[in-house]
Amino acid sequence: MKSEQLPAPSPSAESQWVEGELVRSLMRTQRHSQWVGFLLVAIIVGVLWDNAPPALLALWLALLFAAAGWRQTLLHRYEHHVQHQGTDEHLAFFRRHRLLWPFSALAWGLTTMLYFDRASLADQFVCWLAMAGLAMFSINSLSSQRATMRAYLDTFAATALAVIAWRMVVELRLQGPSYHWWLVALLLTLWQVLRHAGERLHATHRRNYELQFRNTQLIESLTRQTQAALDAVEIKNRFLASAAHDIRQPVHALGLYADWLGSEPELVHELAPKIVESTKAVNRLFDSLFDLARLDSGKIRLNVDEVDVSRLLQELELQYRPLCEAKGLEFRLRTGPGTAVSDPILLQRIVGNLISNAVRYTQRGGILLASRPTRQGLRIELWDTGAGIAPMHQREIFREFYKVPTHGGTEEGFGLGLYIVGRLTHILGHPLTLSSRVGRGTVFRLLLLPTDPRGAAERAVASVAQMVRP
Repeated sequence: MKSEQLPAPSPSAESQWVEGELVRSLMRTQRHSQWVGFLLVAIIVGVLWDNAPPALLALWLALLFAAAGWRQTLLHRYEHHVQHQGTDEHLAFFRRHRLLWPFSALAWGLTTMLYFDRASLADQFVCWLAMAGLAMFSINSLSSQRATMRAYLDTFAATALAVIAWRMVVELRLQGPSYHWWLVALLLTLWQVLRHAGERLHATHRRNYELQFRNTQLIESLTRQTQAALDAVEIKNRFLASAAHDIRQPVHALGLYADWLGSEPELVHELAPKIVESTKAVNRLFDSLFDLARLDSGKIRLNVDEVDVSRLLQELELQYRPLCEAKGLEFRLRTGPGTAVSDPILLQRIVGNLISNAVRYTQRGGILLASRPTRQGLRIELWDTGAGIAPMHQREIFREFYKVPTHGGTEEGFGLGLYIVGRLTHILGHPLTLSSRVGRGTVFRLLLLPTDPRGAAERAVASVAQMVRP
């Protein structure tokens, strides 16, 4: 029988899982208990066939077969409907049928009325030996469930003592042989010894399952940590490989331009702009890497305040309009009065990365940067007439180092801009959506929901934790 998969570690989860395993352990022993019971019935019937009153023997057999039928029905239902289910199903099944064992103990305890002070001493000895063996076998098969074991032993002993007391007090009026009292003392002693042994067996069962749970949780934790370390190494290697690849081209170009300028100084006016562009490319890469390092280290600092969105967009216009004009693109700004609760520096970084991305992938037409009020709050929109993004790539573009294949301009990008945008918008709580048509352009919409500083800090920590989660 396979155990249920372990749940997430917590005191309540551990207790629940252990209880479920104890029920499984109890049910595993019941098929053997059934056959042991049949064997003992045959022995007792054989010994008492000539001595026991037929009516009492028939009544006793009817009770035992009723208990056996109940047990057989329970085992059939368990094996076909519950055995492969979870902990909750096992516990619920056991609670519904837990009275089987006290009923079975009652039937076996009534065996005493067949032979106590009615059969020969030799036959009584055989029957008492069979009853003691059954009691000892019961603590082994039922000890995984302490309450069930106690109920069984208590019912068994109490029923036998009640039959003995009836015979000694009511029928014999305390005039029976003295060994009756020693027999009562022996039965009481055996009862307590078996209870104590059962308690110790139950403690052993429970401790074993608790250790199994904790060991499995420890193995899973070590596996997760090992996988996280391997993932971190893989991310670092991919990071370094991509960064080295992206930085090689502008640095190589700088070297060529410097050599060229050294050999032909008169070309300074022609080469200087190219040297500046290569330097800017290196700076952009380092800016992106620094942003990424701050995000992944969890050291990003939040300064949530009221932001004048119109002023922020005007500052971005001053920064990016020259880039658009240098490519022959039109830059338009449409904004009205409005404020948002956010981190002004991070918000400017988000919109700046979107504009930079739009400029890189737009070859003709222009860019529109706008803000407009909505029912949910102020929204920033960025429209471009660039290459557009196919649906299959619209989720992938927010992964680190991802570049859309066949896009013009990808050789100048580093695949970090939109990844950083996605991380920052998540942290600040500003939903970002996009619509795009290949060959027609793209529009990004950033909804400026108010940023909660505490929630943003928690999301920043969770974002870092997610980076190392297997």
